[in-house]
Amino acid sequence: MAWQRRLLRVNLTAGTCVEEPLNMEWAMKYIGQRGLATKYLCEEIDPKVDALSPDNKLIMATGPLTGTMAATGGRYSVITKSPLTGAVACSNSGGFIGAELKQAGWDMIIFEGRAAEPVYLYLENDQAELCPAGDIWGKSIWEADEYLHTKYQDPLIRIACVGRAAEQGCLYSAVVNDLHRAAGRSGVGTVMASKHLKAVVVRGTKGVGNVRDPKAFFQATAAGKKTLAENAVTGQGLPAMGTQVLMNVINEVGAMPTRNMRDVQFEGAHRISAEAMLEPRESDGKPNLVTNAACFGCTIACGRISTIDPQHYTIQNKPEYMHASGGLEYEAAWALGCDTGVDDLDALTYANFVCNEDGMDPISFGSTVAAAMELFDLGAITTEHTGGIEFRFGSAEALTKAAELVATGEGFGRDLALGSKRLCEKYGHPDLSMTVKGQEFPAYDPRGIQGMGLAYATSNRGACHLRGYTVSSEIMGVPVKTDPLSTEGKPELVKAFQDATAAVDSTGLCVFTTFGWTLEDIAPQVDAACEGGWTSESMLEAGERIWNLERQFNLDAGLSKADDTLPKRLLKDAAKTGPAKGMVNRLDEMLPLYYAARGWTPEGAPTDETRQRLGL
Repeated sequence: MAWQRRLLRVNLTAGTCVEEPLNMEWAMKYIGQRGLATKYLCEEIDPKVDALSPDNKLIMATGPLTGTMAATGGRYSVITKSPLTGAVACSNSGGFIGAELKQAGWDMIIFEGRAAEPVYLYLENDQAELCPAGDIWGKSIWEADEYLHTKYQDPLIRIACVGRAAEQGCLYSAVVNDLHRAAGRSGVGTVMASKHLKAVVVRGTKGVGNVRDPKAFFQATAAGKKTLAENAVTGQGLPAMGTQVLMNVINEVGAMPTRNMRDVQFEGAHRISAEAMLEPRESDGKPNLVTNAACFGCTIACGRISTIDPQHYTIQNKPEYMHASGGLEYEAAWALGCDTGVDDLDALTYANFVCNEDGMDPISFGSTVAAAMELFDLGAITTEHTGGIEFRFGSAEALTKAAELVATGEGFGRDLALGSKRLCEKYGHPDLSMTVKGQEFPAYDPRGIQGMGLAYATSNRGACHLRGYTVSSEIMGVPVKTDPLSTEGKPELVKAFQDATAAVDSTGLCVFTTFGWTLEDIAPQVDAACEGGWTSESMLEAGERIWNLERQFNLDAGLSKADDTLPKRLLKDAAKTGPAKGMVNRLDEMLPLYYAARGWTPEGAPTDETRQRLGL
């Protein structure tokens, strides 16, 4: 089977690294990665634990298809309790380190306790060692990565690291791997830094050669790759434009959250879109976009590699930014741009570089800056609070300076590092925080895409598009077209997307494959790789089991039905323009039907019958 059947338990307090057998009974029920690691987390910590205490645990986990020849089989996840939301956190990343971990012979690493001094883990196949990290603590991710590559003189080591923002306690810090891929959301990097764990360095040469039926696996993965190549989204749109292909599309349908979600369309969207990234600059004749890039085993290659205009104010006398690095994806471009009213493509790219360099989630960062701009607009904060910076909507200078301040934890950056919920509460306007469960919204306004409102409200990790991407159906018509302005059938649609996504996230595959694949394409790959007789039906059931496990963790942590809601702005203030003009999100119509579809009580708790059916 494609599981390696073992995990590494790292006790940071004791300084020990111990091998353990993987619980295969759990693997058969929860697949791997998101599902299996969440099961371990639920069994090993008190849901009410302080997320930043040594008693919380941090798990890096792969799926059974991670590191194999399956298309996009390079994913891994970081699972913990979130300091941003108090809920379960599972943040997914691509790049190469997930495959490297699997090929070193491990399914997951469980970090527990807290080191007395900063350390990093060096893992080379069976060799695991905690090493002093004093020389790189206080350094950016880029600096630490360079130091470690120089130290080991091996260009093939893979590194996951936290930056200065996490060390300073920024509540939405990420774990960044391969310089610009990130387990980005919910503050998983903050937890990692709280354990005095700076980095994880991995080198694996064992490979993943233990698939159950190699011939069937080859056939299933080959068929899957053919389907992806022939699909308009995965074979054409994403390789050419990346996720930024959505910028003008979402703006036109009137679902582009703008200026802290005051508006649903941004007049400057075309200046920060995928098309704009391809336009040659006046200064050097080169476009923002250098090339696309692929993660391990990926046939889609949606990643962006970009440069900043050499004459742009942000990089004068800063040679470290005068090179190509991870460019804007749609969510980052929206949060840094539309939500703050900034349409300066190079300013956005610079802020994105800083987020990568020091490990900040660009969605939460941009949304928090947008909230600060509205607070400034209302006079709730002034230049006395911000250190002289005028936080006005549309100010590229405010945006880029804010990124620098959060990265280093200086001045007003410490307030911005709280996230928008705590920022707005501190300055007396809690309703201006565009969050669910304390996590900032992604780039789809739920007044113009009704199903996404329900998906946001019920997401187990707080506002998130990747827990149930109904945009696929409501806007793109995949797998079927539904009306984005209607609530009819949306509870069932959201549930189906949530369960399927939980299963996909647990395999080690990228969820972007589902623009071209259904579980009918994925199940044969899992079945050929793993024992257990996997079908699309059994995978969907596993996804439902995972969703309910996460839900129960949150309930035990103290969350309730009251947390399944949206900001008042989205429920009371109608969209001003676009196809959704005059509309609010009708969550109240959908939520009771969603609970019923899930087999939950009217208060949002899984019934005994549901728990028994799913074996929880």
